[in-house]
Amino acid sequence: MKITVDLPIAVTATDRASMEHQLDAAVAAAMTQAMHEGRQGILVTQHDNDSFTVDLSDAVPFGLTREHQDW
Repeated sequence: MKITVDLPIAVTATDRASMEHQLDAAVAAAMTQAMHEGRQGILVTQHDNDSFTVDLSDAVPFGLTREHQDW
């Protein structure tokens, strides 16, 4: 069975609790895909105070999650 997740996942939050919940869910979905492929890590990019993307990245070693600010 092949598991696929539509990446990147965009997260836009209006409050801290919503942001944390959405980011946790997005990272969990990306982790499912990363475990299936076994070659990329997870990159969480913050674009501004309430906008993020979660994606797999060749620049992040498998098994790791890194954060990046793009603003």
